[in-house]
Amino acid sequence: MVRIKENDLVQMMTGKDKGKRGTVIEICPKSGKVKVNGLAMRTRHIKARRADKAGGIKRVESFIDISNVMPVCPSTDKPCRVNVKMFEDGKKRRISNRSKEAL
Repeated sequence: MVRIKENDLVQMMTGKDKGKRGTVIEICPKSGKVKVNGLAMRTRHIKARRADKAGGIKRVESFIDISNVMPVCPSTDKPCRVNVKMFEDGKKRRISNRSKEAL
């Protein structure tokens, strides 16, 4: 089971955006990368292809390593590690290691 999923609130732990928070947009589990809204912004130079589609310089999010972000515990509002627990109904759920509550 993955410890970070789409639409999770995560905090950046290293790099130029250290301490900033954002929601996960996209995950690549094979490469171990995530794309977070508003973090790791890169500049893209886009060429105009048609008359109605303008070119220019755009800022887009880039992929960052999944080890550089930590999910934020909703009850304590701090970054936390994640455990997986099997419940009575037979389903696995992600548990915050800080508050022992489900994410």
